Order: sequence, then C-alpha cells, then structure tokens
Amino acid sequence: MYLKRIEIQGFKSFANKIVFDFHNGITGIVGPNGSGKSNVSDAVRWVLGEQSAKQLRGGNMQDVIFAGTELRKPLGFAYVAITLDNSDHKLDIDFKEVTVSRRLFRSGESEYLINGSACRLKDISELFFDTGIGKDGYSIIGQGQVDKILNGRPEERRELFDEAAGITKFKRRKGLALKKLESERESLVRVNDILAELEKQVGPLEKQAKVAKEFLNLREELKIFDVNSYIMEYDGITQNLNEYKKREKLLSDDLADARNLLEKSKTDYEDITAELKRLDEELDDVRNLIGNNTTRLQEINSHIEILKEQINSENKNNENLLSRGENIDSDIEKKQKELEALKEEKDSLTNLLKEANEKENALLSELEDIDKKIDELAQRLDTLRLSSEEFNSRNADLRAKKERYKGILEQVRLRKSQMTQRLLESKTGQNTIELKIDEENKSLNSVNESLHSAESTKDELESKKAAIHSEIIRFSKVASELQMKYQSESAKLTSLKDLAEKYDGYGIAIKKIMETRDRIGGIHGVVADIVRASKKYEVAIETALGGRIQNVVIDSENTAKVLIDYLKKNRFGRATFLPLSAMRNNTFSNTEFLKEKGVVGIASELVDYDSVYKNLIGSLLGRIVVIDNIDNAIAFEKKFRYEYRVVTLDGDSLSPGGSISGGAFKNSTNLLSKKREIEEAQASVSVLLKNYNEANDKLESFNLQRNDIEIKLDENRKVIQDLIIEKNNISNRRAGLLEKLEELKASSVSVQTDFDNIDKELSEIEIETKRLDAKLSNVGEDFGKLGNDISGIESDIKEQRNKRELLVEKLNASKLEKAGISQRLEFIDENVNRTGEDVKALLDEKSGLKTRAEDIVRNINEKNKIIENEHISKNELAKKIEKLKQKEEELILLKEAKSKSQNKIFDNRDIYSERVSLLDRDIYRLKGQIEKSEERMSERTNYMWNEYELTYNSSLELKTDTDMSLNDIRANIATLKSKIKALGNVNINAISDYNEISGRYELMKKQHTDILEAEATLINIIDELDVAMKKQFAEKFEEIAKEFNEVFKELFGGGSGKLVLEESTDMLEAGITIISQPPGKKLQNMMQLSGGEKALTAIALLFAIQNLKPSPFALLDEIEAALDDSNVDRFAKYLHKLTDHTQFIVITHRRGTMVSADRLYGITMQEKGVSALVSVNLIENELDN
Repeated sequence: MYLKRIEIQGFKSFANKIVFDFHNGITGIVGPNGSGKSNVSDAVRWVLGEQSAKQLRGGNMQDVIFAGTELRKPLGFAYVAITLDNSDHKLDIDFKEVTVSRRLFRSGESEYLINGSACRLKDISELFFDTGIGKDGYSIIGQGQVDKILNGRPEERRELFDEAAGITKFKRRKGLALKKLESERESLVRVNDILAELEKQVGPLEKQAKVAKEFLNLREELKIFDVNSYIMEYDGITQNLNEYKKREKLLSDDLADARNLLEKSKTDYEDITAELKRLDEELDDVRNLIGNNTTRLQEINSHIEILKEQINSENKNNENLLSRGENIDSDIEKKQKELEALKEEKDSLTNLLKEANEKENALLSELEDIDKKIDELAQRLDTLRLSSEEFNSRNADLRAKKERYKGILEQVRLRKSQMTQRLLESKTGQNTIELKIDEENKSLNSVNESLHSAESTKDELESKKAAIHSEIIRFSKVASELQMKYQSESAKLTSLKDLAEKYDGYGIAIKKIMETRDRIGGIHGVVADIVRASKKYEVAIETALGGRIQNVVIDSENTAKVLIDYLKKNRFGRATFLPLSAMRNNTFSNTEFLKEKGVVGIASELVDYDSVYKNLIGSLLGRIVVIDNIDNAIAFEKKFRYEYRVVTLDGDSLSPGGSISGGAFKNSTNLLSKKREIEEAQASVSVLLKNYNEANDKLESFNLQRNDIEIKLDENRKVIQDLIIEKNNISNRRAGLLEKLEELKASSVSVQTDFDNIDKELSEIEIETKRLDAKLSNVGEDFGKLGNDISGIESDIKEQRNKRELLVEKLNASKLEKAGISQRLEFIDENVNRTGEDVKALLDEKSGLKTRAEDIVRNINEKNKIIENEHISKNELAKKIEKLKQKEEELILLKEAKSKSQNKIFDNRDIYSERVSLLDRDIYRLKGQIEKSEERMSERTNYMWNEYELTYNSSLELKTDTDMSLNDIRANIATLKSKIKALGNVNINAISDYNEISGRYELMKKQHTDILEAEATLINIIDELDVAMKKQFAEKFEEIAKEFNEVFKELFGGGSGKLVLEESTDMLEAGITIISQPPGKKLQNMMQLSGGEKALTAIALLFAIQNLKPSPFALLDEIEAALDDSNVDRFAKYLHKLTDHTQFIVITHRRGTMVSADRLYGITMQEKGVSALVSVNLIENELDN
C-alpha cells in the first residue's frame, strides 16, 4: 500500500485545485518561507480527522478555508482528498484503490467520504487502525510533533508508542467498554427505582381487580334486564309516533298548498319589483348617456381650440429654424478662414525645420575635427609616460619597503587598540552579564507567579467540572423519566386512535357501514364525527342528540336505499340514516327566550361543524335550548308552559309536556369526549416530547460545557508544564551566566600584561620609517622634470575638450529648437483636424434643421385635418342627444303603470300569509306531541347508550325471550342496582392496570437481571483487554528500545540511546523518558542536549519505529531543519534505507534532503497569498547537476 495522490482545493493558501501524484521512494516538497508548503502537511492531517484548529495553526476550523486576497474573493469551502493504492488489501476494505476525502463549508457544514460515499470520522479512524496512518499516528511528523517528543512530559509521549505497539485499537475498545459500563450502571439505578415504585402498586391493584370483576358480572346481568325493558318501551312509543305522523302528513299537505299560493304571490311581486328596478336602471342609463354625450361635445370644442393653439406654436418654431439656418452659414464661413490660416503657418514652420536640420549637421562635422586633435595629443602623452615608469619602479621599491614598515606599525597599533578594546569589552561584558542575571532573577519570579496562577485556575476548573457532572446525572434522570412518560402517553394516544378508527362502542351495523364508506361512497360519517363541542357543552349536546348521535349522515335517499339493502343482504342489523338532501333547518323564528335567566343558547349554535351540515345540525339541534342548571331549566319551562325541549349542562333533559330525565352517567366517557380525549392526549404527548427534548438539550449543553472545561484543563496542564520547563530553562541560563562572569574576570588580568609590552615595539618601528623617507626625497627631484612635459600636453588636451563641450551645448540647443518646431507642427495638425470636424458638425446640423422644418409643416397639415373631423363628430352628437331625451320621457310613463300593478299583488300576498300561519301553528302543536314521544324514546336510547353503548339495533341482538312483564323487569333492575351500589366506588381500570403493572414488574425484574449480567460481561472484557495490552506493549516497547539504540548509533556515528518506562501502578499509563549519549559525552536527558542533538535523537526514535512497524507512507515536515549539513546527509542516507518498506514525502528547505529526493514538487507564491505548484522529475538526472 502507498499514497498515490493528494488533491487540495480551497484549503488555506491553495485557492486553485492542486494535485500531487506520488510514487515509491522519496518525494520532496520545497519552496521559500511563507510559500505554503507546510499547508500540505496540514491538509493531510485535516483529511485524516484533525479536529483541533490550533493544531492546524488557526483560530477556528473555518480558518482553513481560503480567505481571499486583494485580487481574489474568499472561497466558500475547503476540500482535501488522499488516494491510496490498496492492491495488497492492508486496509480492510474491498477496494484496490481507496480515496478518503473531507469537505468543509463556510456555513459550518462538513462531510467525510470514503470512495465518494458519506461516512463518519469514526469509520476513517477505524480504517487506519494499527497502520501508523492517522492524525495522531507516526506517519505525519512535523516540527510540532518533534518538539512534543523532545520537550513533552513523559506521559505525553504515550500516543506515539501506543500506536507503534499496536494497542491503540485496544485502548479505544476499552474506552467504549467503560462508557457502556457507566451507561449500564446508570440504567441499573433507574431500574431499581422503577422496581421499588412498582412493588408499591401491585398489591392494592390486585384487591381492586377482584372487586371490579364482581361489579362487571352484576352489571352484565343488569344489562340483559335493561335491554328487554328498553325494547318493550321503544316498540310502544314507535306505534304512537306512526299515528301522530299520519295526522301531521295531512296538515302538511294543506300547508304546502297554501305556501304554493303564497310563494306565487311572492314570485309575482318579486318579478314586477325586478321589472321596476330594470326600468329604473334603463332610465339611469339613458340619462347617463345624455350626460356623457354632452360632456363629449364640450371636450370636442376644447380639443379644437387646443389644436389651433398648437398650429400657431408650430408656425413660430418654423420661423426660429429658418433664423438658425442663417447663423450656421455664417459659422461655417468663419471656420473655413481659420483652416486657411493654420495651413499657412504649417508651411512656414516646415521651412524653419529644414534650416534647423542643416545647422545640426554643420555642428556635428566640427565636433568630429576636435575629436581627431584630442586623439593625436593622447598618443604623445602615452610616450612620455613610458619614460616615467622607470622612475616609478625605483620609487615603488622604496615605497613598498616603507609600506611594509607602515603595515607592521599599523598591526602593532591595532594590537594595542585590540588590547584596549578587549579590556573595555571584558568590563562591559561583566556589566552586561550582571544585568542579565538580574533579568533572569526577575523572570524566575514572574514564572513562579504565573505557575501559582495556573495552578489556581486548574483548581477552579476541576471544581466547575464536578458541579457540571452533578447536573449531568440529574438531567439524565429527568430525561429518562420524561421518556417513560412520553412512551406511556404515546401508547395511550395510539390506543384511542385505534378505537376511534374502528368505531368502538358502535353497533355492528354502524361498523360495517363505515367499513364500506370508500367502496359505496356518499357516506359522511356518524353524527358524532361531524359535531364538535367544547368540553363545557359535551354532556349537554350528547344529551340533546341522544341515540341520534349514532345516526349515519349520507348524501341522499338513494344512498340510504343502497346501505339498507347492504345491511339486509348481509344480516348486519339496522341503522338510521340522515340524508343531507332531505334535511331542513328547523330553528326558532322568535328568540326572545334567550334573554331568560340561565339560558346558555340554542344547541345548534353551541357546536362547530362544516357549513355543508348547516341544515342537518338545525334539524337535530335547532329547536333545543341549553340552560345552565336544573333549577333554571324548570323555571324556564314553567314560564313557557313546557313548549320547549330543554337540556342542562349536567345532562338533565326537560321535554315539551313536562317530562324530566336526569341522574349521573356511570361511564366517564362518551362519543364526543372521546374525540376530545384524543386531542388532549395529542397535546400531552407534544408537551412531554418538548420537555424531553428540552431536558436532552440541557443534558447536551452540560456535556458540551464539561467537554469545554476538559479542553481548558488540558490546556491548563500544558501551560503548567510549559511554565515548569521555562523555570528550569531560566535556572540553567542563570547558572551559565554566573560561570561566564568568572571567566571574563580571569581573562582581564592576562590582557593587561600583554598591553605593557607593546609600547617598546612601537618606538623601534618609527625610527626605521624616517630613514626611508629621506631616500624617497632624492628620487622625487629627477622625476619632477619629466612631469612638467607631461603637464603641458595634458593642458592642450584639456583645452580641446573644453571646445568640444561648447560644441555639444550648441548641438543640444539646436536639437531643442528643432523639437519645438516639430511640437508646434503637431499642434497645428490637431487644430486643422478639429476645425474640419466643427465644419462637418455645422453642415450636419443644417441638414437636420431642414428635416425638422418639413416635420413641422406635416404636423400643421395633420392637425387641420383633425379639426375638420371634430366638427363632423360635433354635429352627430347633437342629433344623438335629441333622440335620447325622447326615450327618457317614454320610460317615465311605463314605470308609473308598473307601480300600480305592484300594489295590487302586495294586498293578495297578505291574505295567503295569514292562511299559512294558522296551518303552521296546528302542525307545531302536533309536533310537540311527536317530540314528547321522541324525547321519551331518546331518554331510553341515551340511557342504553350511556350505560352500555348500545343502540336499538344492537339491543335487539341481545334481547332474550321472557314471560316477565315490564313491571317485573323493572323490579329486578332495582334489586341489581342496589347490589352494585353496595360495592361502593369501583375502579374498572384496576383489572387492566393490575395486568399492566404486574407485567411491567416482571419485565423490570428481567431487565435488572440482564443489566447485572451485562455489567459482569463488560468488566470481564475490560480486564481481558488490559492483560492483552500490557503483554503486547511490554514486548513491543523492548523491541522499540533496542532498535532505537541501533539507529541512534548509526545516525550519531556512535554513542547510545535509551528508552525508560517510568515507574507506575499501571504500565499502560506510565510515562516514557528518552536518554541520549552522543559520542564523547556523558549520558544525559533530552533537556541538556543541543538543538541539533535533540532533533537527531527524535529522528532516530521515529526511524526505529518505522523499522519495526513501517507505515505505508510517511509525511515529514522540516523535521531535519535543526541539523547541520553533515547530519542532514546522514538523515537523507538513512531515509533512502527506509524506502524499501515506506514511501516518504518530505517537506524541506535543506539541500542535502533535496538531493536525495527522487522527485521534487516546488511550491511558489507567484500571486500573493495563493500557492502554486511546479513539478520536476529527478530520477534520470545526474545528482551532480
């Protein structure tokens, strides 16, 4: 397995998509500081799951997304992917090539993918277990990791050794097992609490269940007698109702005839009223037309006047255009004269330019003659200078000797100066070191104060962590309790919904009909489905409806026929149907009674329903009055002589004629309340779910706070460790300064002795220097004569050069004059062009004026034609207005005739209305008798429904054959009710509650046993993991220590390196100390080594781990930066040795490492803030090149 490719886009400085292709061997990534090469290492660490922005050198995770530059906008996401060759299937996945990728958006959304499929970070971590690859493995090593190995606490080095020993996955399993064990123990506490609570409930419920069973047996016997009594009474009432309804039919027919005559008179009245209205509208239309046409006539007159004014205005505009045309001709003439003047000036300047050129050529010729004279004088000067060289040679020898003495003199003086300087520096150095010692003392005090502050912070954080842990335990318990309540309420809601959907409590006929509603069609549901009442009115409305609450609401009579045939055919019993097409809204015409004391309202107005059911609800509830209590209800009926059907909020019923029904309902629910119970249960479930989510949110919030505190504690521990290290460093530096101070004091004494011997040597050298000066004076006199000749020639050369400079100045002046003439010519050319363009613009404007004049003439002609047309329209409108006035008079006469007919029809309508009122009153009285009978039937039906949820049809199925009279049956009913009363308050739910609680009790006992077994199993697994990890770590640690010593010797060229496991009660938590002994030095810990020795020691450890447990690839980020050149060569040589089993990607700026690479990638920043890639193949190139 090896790393094939890295793709980066939008990560840090890599704005553009960049692809690195890798092969076996060593690949180097190089570039100047700040070019972004270390971002490659960060990208690989990030894609492998790094969660710390600090480790990626950022403030938060969004900092890894390209932030933009002065020339580029920020990007919205960062994407990194690494592709590995898995041909050897070292990774436990069925792919020969594996691509792991990570994408982060600026909104905070992120995703991990394996071969394009979304996955969890956990999946990626588990994929690379025990391969050395990972954000905490040893396949990615940067200077930060090297520092951690070198300067970290011994226990912080554990991660590296755990990964190398192959126990990381065991530690993860142990961690998961410990979390699960903690969860199981928390569950055990909850189960124990529940068991204790259930034990308190089981005993009392068992006793209540026995009483409930006896109650149900007596109630079943009572139910049979009630059914027989109900059927006998219901059949008698039905016979009386049939007679009442026949009489009602005869009166209704007479009423229908009277209403037909009344309706016809109303129709005739409405027709003639509509005709009068139509005449009024027609009259209004005619009058509007007269007004509109008159207004139009006025508008035409105004339009004609406006057009005349516009024609006058156009004539004036035309005169202005003619005037402007004459002005343009004058302007064109002026511009043409300017053009002629410019052309004349241009010809004059052209001649001047020619003269300037001739003058420049004459000056150049004269300059050439002077240059020839200067060359001849220079040749004569060279000849004289050759003669002077002999004198120079003798002079040079003497001067050289003098210079040697002078050099010796300077050296001695320099030595004296150096001695003085050394004495001064020694004194200054002593003062400086004493100041540094004072600064180190201050730093030591500051570090001690910071250390004390950090330890105080640590105590505060641990105290906060303990408090939050208590809150987590408390909210865990709250969340668990809410979850149980939520599950219980959800189960109750589901049960209620199931009962409602199955029409539980309805007769078989109703259930069967509702099962067919999708097939037959036209079925709206039972009355209970359609009516909605608030809790306050539920009892009153159900009492008012009685047995009709189970009636089936359908579209039409035809649907009723189909359903009745269906019930007969299948022998499913009987049902009552309410066709919407036959329903009539039967409500009170006089509602003055609503003002009486205690009246709540009319029943139909106290319920909610869809508008399509208005007639149905009016028919069922429109003539029933709801009153608050029985006392007010009785007073109301007495006042109105029992003409109304009344129900109270408690369910009492008063019928027309005087009968009163009332009492207590034994069952606590009815059909209307069941709907409300479902809504209440739904609301309860929502509240419980909300509370559970809030508790969970609190729990999660506290967990996050605990995690934050743990992070801060980790950071605090690191600060304390850093301060301890800094304290040690300061102490070491202070000791070194004291030692250096003593050395300087000893050196000052030695320098003072040498200083005293230098003065004697200086005086001897000065005497020899004066003797050489006398010899040099004699040679100088002979040399002076030759120098005079040379000076004469040099004077002539100077004179000729002065003449040349004057000529050059004249030549430059000539060139300036020539340039001025050229510039003036260019200016004239520009003016010629601009003036020509002005002439063209004036000609274009003149052409435009002509076009505008033609448009004005055309507009004047058009407006004259419009005036002629408006005069024609004006005459036509005057004729039209005259005809409309004649029609207005005709309509007024017709309206007067229709009004007389309307008055006659109105008189006839009053006669028919009186006849209808008399018949309506007779029918109302008869309906009162019918209502009393129906009320008694309803009372008995309600009783059967309220007590047993039985309808007449379902009661027929339970009726038994008996010779008993109705009175005997009533006597038996009274006896059974006395026995039931003697039982007292009965908890019917105790039977199901007992079964449920006892079942839960047994289930909890089983869960208790299961949890104890799981706890024991987890403890056994943790013990086994500890044994296996200790055994494997001990073996691997010994191998790593041995291999470390061997690699150390090879890299250092001798010496030794040791790994020591610190003493601890638990080997798996013990720290690891690294001890190094470079060649020729004593055995010492890491803190006493130089920077290069530390780095090479850490590299030796990493190479030792690679030898024993090679990772498929390793990415090294400038880990050899602190090494000198010879050690870099050793590092590179050993790196090549490791390429047999590991592929290396090395980020470096050291030449020795670059030379060893098989392939180089160059990272540059040609555009500021944006990293770019350059690739170079080195395999076939000679390394010397």
